[in-house]
Amino acid sequence: MKFNWITAIAITAMAITSCSEDTEGIGASLTDETDKLEVTTGIFTATTRSISADSVYARNFDCYFGKVKDPETGAYVKSEFMAQFNMLEDMKMPLRSDIISTSEGDIIADSCEIWLIFNRSQCYGDSLAPLKINLLELSKPMSDIKTYYSNFDPIGEGYIREDGLRKSMAFSMANLTELDSIRNISGYRDYTIVTLNDPYTDKYGKTYNNYGTYILRNYYDHPEYFKNSYMFVNNICPGFFFEIEDGLGVMAKIEEIDLHVFYRRLEDGESAYASIALSSTPEVLQTTRVVNDEGALQRLIDDTSCTYLKAPAGIFTEVTLPVDEIDQYQVNDSLLSVSMSFQRLNSGRYDVQYPINAPSYILMVHKDSLNSFFEKQTMYNYTYSFATSLSSNAYSFSNICNMISLMAMKKNEGLKSDPYWTIKHPNWNKVVLVPIAATLTTDSYNNQTVSGVSNQMGLSSTKLVGGDGHPIEMKVIFAKFKEE
Repeated sequence: MKFNWITAIAITAMAITSCSEDTEGIGASLTDETDKLEVTTGIFTATTRSISADSVYARNFDCYFGKVKDPETGAYVKSEFMAQFNMLEDMKMPLRSDIISTSEGDIIADSCEIWLIFNRSQCYGDSLAPLKINLLELSKPMSDIKTYYSNFDPIGEGYIREDGLRKSMAFSMANLTELDSIRNISGYRDYTIVTLNDPYTDKYGKTYNNYGTYILRNYYDHPEYFKNSYMFVNNICPGFFFEIEDGLGVMAKIEEIDLHVFYRRLEDGESAYASIALSSTPEVLQTTRVVNDEGALQRLIDDTSCTYLKAPAGIFTEVTLPVDEIDQYQVNDSLLSVSMSFQRLNSGRYDVQYPINAPSYILMVHKDSLNSFFEKQTMYNYTYSFATSLSSNAYSFSNICNMISLMAMKKNEGLKSDPYWTIKHPNWNKVVLVPIAATLTTDSYNNQTVSGVSNQMGLSSTKLVGGDGHPIEMKVIFAKFKEE
């Protein structure tokens, strides 16, 4: 550890008083007698290593679909998803007698479709790469009290209805069935349509000419099932699993998933087209299943010349903080600031057609709090969790002194009652760096703030300086009053 003494530096002390990363108003509580303040700076070091993410909390609204090969590492990753559909409260429909789409004396749907609408700006790979998918009907809805992780297998866990709706189709993300004149219109979004127009048999053995007719007739036969989303998913449509059967080269972010039921009705005495539109929204459940190439990931983890961050559900970087060393120096001093930066290592490859971007945001969170942070959908609090964005090719944390102080305090309290406390709590001084997706909110002045974070379910990858023989410097500042 390097250590320097700096005395009577009022400007430095006033600039780094708060242990929060919010620097507004820093130094306001310092005494005006700054010549009595003694400021001490030091350089400590942390160690890092790559660890397997294994799986991540996957109940979120960011949905990615596809299979790709990382061009730099050769690792394959596949994303699939389950989705439910939201039923608007007290949805209104015309009188049954006003529906003129009929067959054999009963109402029918003319057609039924699921629309997958892509966010092209956040997709990866070749938009013309074909994917073959299977749409599988769930036998039961996803539980609103169950914790779903990215390794959850709905097929293996018995969530697929054996005699339920199954639809296979091939498509590419770029919808070339549309004319160029339409595709070039501002605001146009690529999409694909899964048609559900084959005969459908419900769980009671009743057959309909298509899935839309099943929904339409049940609306009138059992209106109580359409009062809200809970009744709808538990009695009519538990949801679907979208499975990748074949294809490689694209990972598409699905911005919107809609279920449309089309029919004709009487309107002012004339025939008019109408539809029911249901969407997969945050009010209902949506989960992502991620399948990674574990062998390829392990080879990266075994590379100790650096550390890695890979999403989705790939590799995290574990950091062991020098809490004991820092704590020894603050016996008589106050800890003002602890800052550290994780520098990116460029891959050195410039011939890649579709490079995978580095994470835009990462989270630093206490290792033992990693799962609960996302399960409880909390925000970073500048105590046991911090977030930062990529800037100047590095991820920098300007002040994590709250975390250092609380780790030291918790350890010291634990040792008072249990001399084996550190053995029982091996992660007491460890944090994990995790790629995250940030939800940004824009105010009336066009300023953006982070209003929520979740695990990054899209593709991202980077190498960081670290690993064996490459400690990470931490700049620490203490202060105390001079003795008279």
